[in-house]
Amino acid sequence: MSAGASGPVQTVGEPELERLARLIAAYAPHDGSFDLRIPGVHAGRLSQINKECAHVLRVPSLCIVAQGAKTVIVGDEVYEYDSSRMIVFSVALPIAAQVTQASFAKPYLSLRLDLDAPKITELVLKVFPHGVPAAQERKAVYSTPVDASIISAATRLIECLRQPGDAELLAPLVVDEILIRLLRSPIGIRVAQMGFAESSVQRVAKAISWLRDNYSQPMKVEELADLVNMSVSSFHEHFKAVASMSPLRYQKVLRLQEARRLMLSAMMDAGSASQRVGYVSASQFSREYSRFFGSAPTRDIARLRQDARPWPEPAPAAD
Repeated sequence: MSAGASGPVQTVGEPELERLARLIAAYAPHDGSFDLRIPGVHAGRLSQINKECAHVLRVPSLCIVAQGAKTVIVGDEVYEYDSSRMIVFSVALPIAAQVTQASFAKPYLSLRLDLDAPKITELVLKVFPHGVPAAQERKAVYSTPVDASIISAATRLIECLRQPGDAELLAPLVVDEILIRLLRSPIGIRVAQMGFAESSVQRVAKAISWLRDNYSQPMKVEELADLVNMSVSSFHEHFKAVASMSPLRYQKVLRLQEARRLMLSAMMDAGSASQRVGYVSASQFSREYSRFFGSAPTRDIARLRQDARPWPEPAPAAD
């Protein structure tokens, strides 16, 4: 077996998952997402099923679920994962996510490790010293059965938070271990494409980086294709294969997500938010917003604010 070959996947037992779930719960004491003291590591908790999808931009990352289940929609693709499967995002993608299994007694608990392309490149050279085999699939989202060795490493990673100095000295070594095991997993060859400048995944990632920085500016596919040294037809084909949507749709989703954030968090009105994200026509913005989120901007934001209000305290019982 070569250094880069993957061995048999080790199945994960309930005790290992329960241990990881307890650790995540300790660092995610209530519903929400928590940045841990280890750079790029985040814990998540949700105590009830989402009524609707949450629209977010997911950066390149490895996501592990210790308890519960989740569905993610990327373009027209649907991915379901739970404690038996882990998922990798190799480029930044606007997604719609919905927790489908959670309760107050057994909340949804997850661990996310952000993926750094230069670090992937460094480890790829060690895992595949004779070169990376060709990857047939070009999608940016990969799902695979979770491996016991990765769960064990993820558990040790969180345990580094317990001892002074471990997060700074030992955690980076455990992160490297997780990434090496990921590269040696059944999806490792595809994850490795993140680290190569000329791979279709990395070229699309470069175009996506430009779109994220300039989402409010007019976009010309010809200029984006030129940026990544591809013909227009080849770029369009590769972008859609990787991101599960066209460059134009990617930009549109970014604009709509940011406009929603501005209205909800910065208290902007729909007209100001639409102009801020690059829309010239208010009617076009309202039409595309309604189609994407299911209701007109003003009505959608009013509903979100209403849903975010805390429940009133119950009245005291009569004596």
